[in-house]
Amino acid sequence: MMFAELVFPLPFRNTFTYSIPKDYEDVVEFGMRAAAPFGKRVLTGFVVNVTDTTNTEHKIKPLIEVLDEKPIITKKSLEFYKWIAEYYMCSLGEALKLSIPYGLEVESKRKIVVDKELCIQLLAKEKKSKTREKILKVLSEKEVINLTLLQKLIKKKNIYSIMRSLEQTGAITILDEIEDEKVKIKKVKYVKLAKPLADIYSYIPEIEKKSPIQVRALLEILNKKNKVIRLKELADKEISSSAISSLKKKGFVEVFEKAIDRNYVEVYNEQLIDFELTDEQKEVIEKVNCKIDNSSFNTFLLYGVTGSGKTQVYIELIKKVIAKNKSALVLVPEISLTPQITSRLLNNFKDNVAVLHSRMSLGERYDAWRKILNGKCQIVVGARSALFAPLKNLGIIIVDEEHDGSYKQSDSTPKYNGRDSAIMLGAMSKCPVVLGSATPSLESMHNVLTNKYELLKLTKRIDDALLPKISLVDVSVEQRKKKMKNIFSSVLLDKIDDRLNKKEGVIILQNRRGFSTSVFCIDCGKVEECTNCSVPMVYHINDNKLQCHYCGIFKPVPVKCPNCGSLSLKYFGTGTEKVEDELAFHFPQAKISRIDSDSISRKSSLSKILFEFSKGEVDILVGTQMVSKGLDFSHVSLVGVVSAETSLWLPDFRADERTFQLLTQVSGRAGRSKIEGEVIIQTFNPKHFVLQKVLMGDYEGFYNKTILERDQMNYPPFVHLCLIESKDENEEAAKNAIEDFYKELTAYRNYINISAPAPALIAKLKGFYRFHLLIKSNKNEDKGGVKMKQAIYKAFTEFNRKSRYNDVKLFYDVDPQSII
Repeated sequence: MMFAELVFPLPFRNTFTYSIPKDYEDVVEFGMRAAAPFGKRVLTGFVVNVTDTTNTEHKIKPLIEVLDEKPIITKKSLEFYKWIAEYYMCSLGEALKLSIPYGLEVESKRKIVVDKELCIQLLAKEKKSKTREKILKVLSEKEVINLTLLQKLIKKKNIYSIMRSLEQTGAITILDEIEDEKVKIKKVKYVKLAKPLADIYSYIPEIEKKSPIQVRALLEILNKKNKVIRLKELADKEISSSAISSLKKKGFVEVFEKAIDRNYVEVYNEQLIDFELTDEQKEVIEKVNCKIDNSSFNTFLLYGVTGSGKTQVYIELIKKVIAKNKSALVLVPEISLTPQITSRLLNNFKDNVAVLHSRMSLGERYDAWRKILNGKCQIVVGARSALFAPLKNLGIIIVDEEHDGSYKQSDSTPKYNGRDSAIMLGAMSKCPVVLGSATPSLESMHNVLTNKYELLKLTKRIDDALLPKISLVDVSVEQRKKKMKNIFSSVLLDKIDDRLNKKEGVIILQNRRGFSTSVFCIDCGKVEECTNCSVPMVYHINDNKLQCHYCGIFKPVPVKCPNCGSLSLKYFGTGTEKVEDELAFHFPQAKISRIDSDSISRKSSLSKILFEFSKGEVDILVGTQMVSKGLDFSHVSLVGVVSAETSLWLPDFRADERTFQLLTQVSGRAGRSKIEGEVIIQTFNPKHFVLQKVLMGDYEGFYNKTILERDQMNYPPFVHLCLIESKDENEEAAKNAIEDFYKELTAYRNYINISAPAPALIAKLKGFYRFHLLIKSNKNEDKGGVKMKQAIYKAFTEFNRKSRYNDVKLFYDVDPQSII
């Protein structure tokens, strides 16, 4: 008998052994996925070992199904996922889940069939248990419901004993159903001729007498190349399926299925332009190419001013890699950067490019992933999850805008950093890694100065374009002079008017969505907050609703204060919708488009807007930080920033760095060709050192001051950080859990620095109360944060053994981008 050891995407660090049914013995290999029973469920696991012996003493269950035709994980790539699991403190199964696109899991779901009348009767009698009462209330309104949905509706997971008792009374029946993958290979029906052409022609007169439609169908097929046509194409020409069935019975045609690719089509496109490389670009390419030639690892920080031609450097380096029959991975921080860079890569490399990002459909992502897995393309471009594409023989990894916080996964486990993980993947693949940025992260520049990375510089813009002139407008002074027209200064409005008259492009940044960022009562001061999160609701004028930007729920706009009944409600703060609205008032003839996560929710909407802007069909582009990254339009001559303080006031150790990067990046969108560029930044605090460094374009001065503060305050890059979060629907339980965990951690104070537990800045999020504690360990004394992680694991073991609150969820965030 053969056995397979599986890991599952669950927080268990051990493997689970299953017997391999005889039918699958020649099929199962290391690196494949298999569906297997796990407790009362069926889950998708990853085969990490195949053996003919086992040491387990438990009853061994057989695998249910093998899900892959060939391995999707290699022994070499497994080492990378093991590193992810170890460094970011998750299980190997949770790390391996990153290797497949969403929708490929096979798992069982528990379905509840309800006897509504009996449930109504039991509800009327129920007086003892509040939880049972809630369950019966939900069940009395449903005929069928999934267990997961029921748990979500009553906000309680541990309801199994109540469900068993209800099943015994006959009020419900619980069924286990296995759900297949949400996405599969798309197959399309085709029709082809089944007889020689001479035979077909000889029979046409006879068929025409009885069925002219069948003759039309034959003629349509005959007119096609290879005499094959899609069945749907015939249906579109009003040729019925019964006509095709008749021809099939007579032996004239065959109907067959063929797998087709759902290719992602980028709406935005540019013409392929031949560039004359600058001397600086040639020098950078030569240095990186040495490592490509030698198949050796090195991390390069490409520090190039905005508009210096970093993308063209990437393209030239990829050409070198492809010439050696190797593959290339290009990471961009988020969707806003993919249209332009994707278009340029497609122009140069055609079908050899696969795109992976969240705006693609499940089918498109799956087909792109299969294309990569089957070796049909050598270049992958996408957001952070593209890091796990099954590319073989990597020759280079490029991380564009390496400083961007979007490379950090913060919503789910493992909470990996795409940039740092890319460097480790490059080391394991023995290929160079290029980190590109006009505003490098403090960590990356510190790594250059400590000889971990090699610095490459592009100091000049291409086409002899000059860096834009930047001006700060003091909003408080403008208000005293009565030169503010609501959210815009007269200076900025005049500049916009001038550029519109010259038919030049304008970009306006306001890094907040919505119309007004909060609604409050003037009489009692009550702010309209989300019921699930401890944050103000944001007013969206287009929908005339309030929305929470964290959990996504909507509320109707209140007519009066829900607290005191006053009608004196005030709308406060400025979002992109208000900016768009006011610009439309001041410039009614201008075509304005908005780019934020609300406006680009539809597929290809971002590409469409950018394409229109590139052709001059849109005059003003308004947006959040999306407009600050990667956009390269030669006709843009003015950038306006409505409020520089949006990110500066956040209570986070990276706030200054993020503000400097955002303002410098968005400034770089102006004047990228012969047209002189100008940037107007509105602020209440023009003397703030961050804004002064942006004004002077002084990255070095900003770095020197900020790195000194980081050292003094004991923050990265000088320490390892880990943020521990407890989360529960019961506030007291979440608080007590993290306090119990803190007590266990104090035993390791000699190795790590631990902050006292405190409520998170956003204390309630999506219905859960949150408490944080921060752990630091000095990098000089704790290489790789090993001591810190060992202390956390040991404390967690003791916490599980002693605490009454060990059912409260504890989350680890290694190297957090934010401590909010």
